[in-house]
Amino acid sequence: MNITRRNFLKIASSLALSATILIPKNSSSSHGYYGTLIDLTRCDGCTDEPVPKCVQACRDHNRKKFPEPVANIQPYWPHTFYEDWSKKRDIINTLTPYNWIFVQKVSVNGTQLFIPRRCMHCINPPCVSLCPFGALSKETYGNTVISDKLCFGGAKCRDVCPWHIPQRQAGVGLYLKMMPKFAGGGVMYKCDLCAERIAEGKTPVCILACEQRLKTKTAMFFGEYTNIASMASSRAVNEHLYLYGETQNGGTSTFYLSPLPFDAINRALVLQKERFQMASHVPNPLEKPHRLAQYFLLGGFGAAFAGIVSALCPSKKKITTYEHKKT
Repeated sequence: MNITRRNFLKIASSLALSATILIPKNSSSSHGYYGTLIDLTRCDGCTDEPVPKCVQACRDHNRKKFPEPVANIQPYWPHTFYEDWSKKRDIINTLTPYNWIFVQKVSVNGTQLFIPRRCMHCINPPCVSLCPFGALSKETYGNTVISDKLCFGGAKCRDVCPWHIPQRQAGVGLYLKMMPKFAGGGVMYKCDLCAERIAEGKTPVCILACEQRLKTKTAMFFGEYTNIASMASSRAVNEHLYLYGETQNGGTSTFYLSPLPFDAINRALVLQKERFQMASHVPNPLEKPHRLAQYFLLGGFGAAFAGIVSALCPSKKKITTYEHKKT
C-alpha cells in the first residue's frame, strides 16, 4: 500500500510540530511528586508463589492496556525485523510490552537478592524531553507516561533510558492508520505507576500487593516524594544500607535499599548477562541538552523521512519472509 499525498502531509506537519517538543523541559522539581522505596533486605521474590505478587497485580490491572497487534505485521524500512512479543505474553522474568515489572534474581558473593524492576520515574526524565514525537509526558504526580495514541515506536526513549526500560510491540499504533506499510515500528510500553489510581489518591497495585502479602514487613513503600526520600536516606544511614536512585540519572522517584553495594550487584548482573543492569554511576544526558536535542531531532526526522522516501519510491526488491528480532 503506497502512502497517499494526504497522509504525507499529515506526517510532515506532525514532524514539524515535534521540533518544538525536543527542547528539554525543566522537570527537576519534585514538588507534589510521589515516591517509591523498594527494600531489598525484605523482598524474597515471592518464591513460594507461582508468580510474584507485584508482577501478577500489575498484569491483572494493566491487561486492558496491553497491545493487540495485527495478524500480518510488516517490517518497516529499512529494517527487515520487528519486535513482536504477542506470542510470548506469559513471560514474567523480564520486561515486555505485556509485563511492566519483573523480579530480577541475582547472586552476589553467595547472597541471593531479589530486585523488582520497572520504570524508575526519573525526576528529570530524558525520555520525556527527547522523544521526537512528544509521546511521553511527566505527570503532575511525578510519573512518566507513554501515550499509545502518539507513539511511533522509534525507541528513542529506550535508547536514552539508562536502564533501557521501555519495550516495543510491533503491529499497533499510528502506523496502522497513517502508514500500514510501516506498522513494524509499533508502540513503546512501560510502567506508568498506575496513573489512574494515583490520580485518585490510591496506591499503585504492585505496592498494594506487596503490603497485603508481607503486612508490616512489606518490601515496598509509596508516598509523598520528600517523605519517601527522607525515609530512604535515614534508613541507609541508620541501618548501614546502600541507597540507589538518589543521584542516578539526576535522581529518580524510585529508591532501592540494599544490604550490599550496588557496584557489586551490577557486576553480578553483568556476569549473568542480564538485559537490565544497575550501574552506580548514571549521568543524566540532559546535562548537555542542546547536543542531544540536535542528535535526536536528526535521528527522529531522519528515520521518518527515510520511511516516507521508501513509501514514495518503493524498492523493486520484495520482502517475502519476516525475521523477528531476537529477544
